[in-house]
Amino acid sequence: MENILSTSEKPFEVKKLLFVCVENSNRSQMSQAFAKILGGEQIEAYSAGSKPSGVVNPKAIAAMKELGYDLSIHDSKSLDDVKGFAPFDAVVTMGCGDACPWMPAKQFVDWQIPDPKHMEPKEFNEVRDFIKEKVNNLLESLL
Repeated sequence: MENILSTSEKPFEVKKLLFVCVENSNRSQMSQAFAKILGGEQIEAYSAGSKPSGVVNPKAIAAMKELGYDLSIHDSKSLDDVKGFAPFDAVVTMGCGDACPWMPAKQFVDWQIPDPKHMEPKEFNEVRDFIKEKVNNLLESLL
């Protein structure tokens, strides 16, 4: 039987990504948001922390709000909270220097992202934009 779907209509395999940082309050949260924004239906994105703070940093919420994304709907989660979604296509750590427990994944990536927690808004947004670029590059490699 001939394939009647055009190339753009072919079903795609959803890629699952996990972004990990210590507190799960800034970098990993923004990474998850950008993966959802940029990847659309092709991506399932999660974030977690090895020692979650329990809150998403208000600076991260404000920085993402500038781009039209409501990060306040996110929760700061532990790795235990997301392990049921494994295996992942990629697990990305933020360069926190923290030893994260092993999670089942096809690939592991470590990004060296400065912690913006105590930065002023201008510098915080520079880190946010750097994260967006890193997420975009990752998605291009996976999709």
